Amino acid sequence: MNQNITGILSGVKQASRSLSSISDEERVALLMRLADAVDASQDELLAANAADLQRMDPANPLYDRLQLTPDRLTVIADDIRHVAMLQSPVGEVIEERTLPNGLRLRRVRVPFGVIGVIYEARPNVTFDVFSLCFRSGNACVLKGGADAASSNEAIVGLIHRVLADAGMDTACVALLPSTHEATAAMLNAVGYVDVCIPRGGRRLIDFVRDNARIPVIETGAGVVSAYFDKAGDIEMGCDIITNAKTRRVSVCNALDTLLIHRDRLADLPALCRRLAGKNVEIHADVPAREALSGHYPAALLKDADEDTYATEWMNYKMGIRTVASLDEAIDHIARYGSGHSECIITDDEQAADRFQREVDAACVYVNAPTSFTDGAQFGLGAEIGISTQKLGPRGPMGLREITTYRYLINGHGQTRP
Repeated sequence: MNQNITGILSGVKQASRSLSSISDEERVALLMRLADAVDASQDELLAANAADLQRMDPANPLYDRLQLTPDRLTVIADDIRHVAMLQSPVGEVIEERTLPNGLRLRRVRVPFGVIGVIYEARPNVTFDVFSLCFRSGNACVLKGGADAASSNEAIVGLIHRVLADAGMDTACVALLPSTHEATAAMLNAVGYVDVCIPRGGRRLIDFVRDNARIPVIETGAGVVSAYFDKAGDIEMGCDIITNAKTRRVSVCNALDTLLIHRDRLADLPALCRRLAGKNVEIHADVPAREALSGHYPAALLKDADEDTYATEWMNYKMGIRTVASLDEAIDHIARYGSGHSECIITDDEQAADRFQREVDAACVYVNAPTSFTDGAQFGLGAEIGISTQKLGPRGPMGLREITTYRYLINGHGQTRP
């Protein structure tokens, strides 16, 4: 491992131990000062972000993720304040009981220690990760992508200034170089990093899982479907599909596939009418394409192929597949879904209940778009990622999800026979 990177990781590990001495009131005050600093430093942050944007083609779907604006920085500052005002889970007694031998046993929530996050062109993640980690008593090591290097350096520089002004150890947050060597160092940082969380596309997540020697929580990759049921409402369906697909196409909760019951194919043009105005390219199976023909721009209507339904588009593109039943919709999701977010649009309560029971995903919606899968929307203040795995946290990960627990046992001289 590179000696310089080893020194950085060692400093973060040391700082993680000192975080336990910072009071809850001090954590709140520090995050409030950081939020104010974000508001006051917009010009500096936007200038750094502009340097990154100049290196990316605006037509790249990741451009929207990379871009900071005055409004987005205002939202980021407000999210930091929200996190500051959330109750810290640290010290929460999860379980307490006295054993027959008189030992008092408590299971208490504690920080992980050092959380490493590897992410792509999303500078807002830098703020989210630090605020959640600091509030929950964790130190963090950040490994951003080269696309956002200038933005991330400016953001971490601002955080370091706020920490230094408060007399706190700036090593509690570190930004590694945006190099492959730094990624390898993070994934092999046994004894330095307690858990690694990749945030990005399937290729990044697969690489981290396949190469890490430290624990990993998988997040982010989303092949997301909405099923328009035989009993679905057209106007509601149009609203949900449009919002889920076009609100922000580059995020992991965006809609990738529309499943439609074959008895409702005649309503497909109405369901998709607003997508045409957003220039959404539709990749449809034969029945769906026939239903849309003459009602949807021909230049935006393509044939689905074997890869269509396994694709996380992250763009103004969407697959459509016709199904004969709720069973077929559930089977499709079981085959192609990534365990992120799925949705059913229906007025049939039995169908809705069955969909939520049988669909295996972190977030399963009835008559609401998957765009709501977000830590802030769930009242978590922000999120460090959306876990798609089953072991450990699942779904949007806020403060509680980035803690673990330890057992505290108090006795009065008992010995084990």
